[in-house]
Amino acid sequence: MTSSNQEPAIQAMVWYREEDWDALMELFTDSRLLPPSYQEWLQRAEEMKTTVEKGGDLVMKVFIDPETFPAWCKEKGKEMDGNARTELAIEVATQQSFGPKT
Repeated sequence: MTSSNQEPAIQAMVWYREEDWDALMELFTDSRLLPPSYQEWLQRAEEMKTTVEKGGDLVMKVFIDPETFPAWCKEKGKEMDGNARTELAIEVATQQSFGPKT
């Protein structure tokens, strides 16, 4: 049972920029699991974001950068897939939530 005065949780969501879409689809080992176009992905992502926010939580968009994501995966020993994208989003959200305020 959720109390109405409960602090909203922050949910990290993997997010993409339209200009990065094609480059990212070439990098991801599981790109076949994503919608075929950026517009389709964005529509689904916005719907998910709205659902989360209606539930009372906050959404932190974590943008996946085609320039830095491969190096992050290599450093962590991760395949460039959905699990790595999710782990990166959680890591970034955690650092921003609990890390030093800049």
